[in-house]
Amino acid sequence: MHELAITESIVESVEGRVHGAKVLRVALEIGKLSGVVPDALRACFELCAEGTVMEGAALDIEETPGRARCRDCDAQVELLDTIALCPCGSANLAMLSGNELKIRSVEVV
Repeated sequence: MHELAITESIVESVEGRVHGAKVLRVALEIGKLSGVVPDALRACFELCAEGTVMEGAALDIEETPGRARCRDCDAQVELLDTIALCPCGSANLAMLSGNELKIRSVEVV
């Protein structure tokens, strides 16, 4: 499960920037095409945050849809998975969003 390693990196990154302040909430943006399973990341968060300034913090995850622009017909399409086709039949797509994994905000006291 690579979500454990991702969650460990998130905790380390946040801890390195809050200078010992207690973290109340962490908000993430995860693209639906990123390969990260939000429920698995949630399951790892409590374990990884234990004993850190993030222990007990809430984790908010916003999932962003996959979006692409067709290079053939210029249409924008929403992608539900990595098998990407435009309604025109083209697979010649430029990815616009959906691969994100970002820390959007951190709330501290």
